Amino acid sequence: MSNTNRRVGTVSRGIRCPIIRQGDDLSTIVTDSVLEAAKSEGFELRDRDVIAVTESIVARAQGNYCSVDDIAADVKAKLGGGTIGVIFPILSRNRFAICLRGIAMGAKKVVLMLSYPSDEVGNELVSLDKIDEAGVNPYSDVLTLAKYRELFGVNRHEFTGVDYVEYYGKLIGDAGAECEIIFANQPKAILPYADHILNCDIHTRKRTKRILLNGGAKVVCSLDEIMNGPVNGSGYNELYGLLGSNKSTEDRIKLFPRDSIDLVLDIQRKIKEETGKHVEVMVYGDGAFKDPQGKIWELADPVVSPFFTDGLIGTPNELKLKYLADNDYKNLSGDELREAISKSIRQKDADLKGNMASQGTTPRQLTDLIGSLCDLTSGSGDKGTPVVLVQGYFDNYTNE
Repeated sequence: MSNTNRRVGTVSRGIRCPIIRQGDDLSTIVTDSVLEAAKSEGFELRDRDVIAVTESIVARAQGNYCSVDDIAADVKAKLGGGTIGVIFPILSRNRFAICLRGIAMGAKKVVLMLSYPSDEVGNELVSLDKIDEAGVNPYSDVLTLAKYRELFGVNRHEFTGVDYVEYYGKLIGDAGAECEIIFANQPKAILPYADHILNCDIHTRKRTKRILLNGGAKVVCSLDEIMNGPVNGSGYNELYGLLGSNKSTEDRIKLFPRDSIDLVLDIQRKIKEETGKHVEVMVYGDGAFKDPQGKIWELADPVVSPFFTDGLIGTPNELKLKYLADNDYKNLSGDELREAISKSIRQKDADLKGNMASQGTTPRQLTDLIGSLCDLTSGSGDKGTPVVLVQGYFDNYTNE
């Protein structure tokens, strides 16, 4: 192998940017930040590099915010302002607590139905071992708050130390609403308690709403139908409403970004003008992966990427090199093995579905895979890199 062959595959770089404020020209800031990083670090952009922009700075530049008062007004208008069943929320101070405060402000009573032993994204209310010891069937059994406390006592979140049952109950009461808490996993378990229902699950929301309406609920709204239009001049998201939102201040929520296809296309165009290279661009939020320690599935956003350029449509089409090395070419080695595998890659079918040589590769959407890589790269804290440049993702073993 000559010394000119590339020795590096995929590279993911966090790109530092200025602090983004409402009204900033984000496409120019992102473009300039990537080009300045390339100059500073001595690398060049290539065709099919991916520039990924975190959803939070897109929403911030848009000024896409709403207040708890806006949420309360929307909830009251859509669900009547009386007794509301609030079911299947995730357990999160950042993601849901402030939404719950606004919801409670728009109701006289909240019947809060929590799924157990964990929420939709894996935050645990009680361990499966305790469920087993108590002889409880979480699929069918409905527990009152008193029964939950009798069986399981106080359970604090492994990472945050919060007892979410107490925390959510107090939050509802402090917002001025009466609160009743039950625990169940079947959507229809809420119907003896309320017929105006807000289902707060993320990825199962359409099924939950269908079950409730078929079960006789009078009014059912999902979180994507709250703040899906402006309230008193607020921000909104017509597709996702409160889904994908985050706490901004004690009284304000940053919503998921909207109308951003022009942003990704504009960044793509500017990079082309500056460098002659055709890059792909995406907006990303949560990655889609599961924590092995806490069993938390990261994806609390409705999608990993709400906006992206056309080159990111689809799934990978890859061969498993170790399968080829251990099976088709098990008698080859060295240059002969490398050339045989390279030839297989160059001649691979456009769609490898069902081909044993592709088994073990990941048949997920490109935006989900790249967005997960970017989320891990940028982190969720103080790294200050809300833009990520991914190079070499579409390369394979044959690329020089």
